Amino acid sequence: MKATLNQYRQSPRKVRLVINSIRGKSVERALAELKFIPKRASGTIEKLIKSAVSNAETNSGKAKENLFIKEIRVDEGVTLKRMMPMSKGRAFRINKRTSHITLELGDKQESKKTNKQESKKTTKQDKKNKDVKDLPVKSEKKPTKVVKKEKVLKKK
Repeated sequence: MKATLNQYRQSPRKVRLVINSIRGKSVERALAELKFIPKRASGTIEKLIKSAVSNAETNSGKAKENLFIKEIRVDEGVTLKRMMPMSKGRAFRINKRTSHITLELGDKQESKKTNKQESKKTTKQDKKNKDVKDLPVKSEKKPTKVVKKEKVLKKK
């Protein structure tokens, strides 16, 4: 249940502002919040989430209500380097940055099942290893004592 968007023509720094606000939320809540974020990237991320939901429904048969944003990240894409002519024959470089946005959806019901299974495994291991405890490693060096010498003022 993944969806990716490569070479999106906006800097990753600006896209991360939008992405950080929806990370870990349910799909319905994220789509509702994106409508009220006044950034250019919010519309594109909304389309990406809808694409990932469509992938989940058609390929895996998952319901939209059970999906949440498991992982979403923005990586830096190719930087287009352009020149801006300036006075006295100079030219400054303009970097037109691009972003790669990766979105992965998770199922709430599956995540609950896996958490229960992991907790059962740890309790079984704890029962087997009752007597074994991790103790901090002690160094064999003895701590050195610092002796302070007092200065005696001599009168001349």
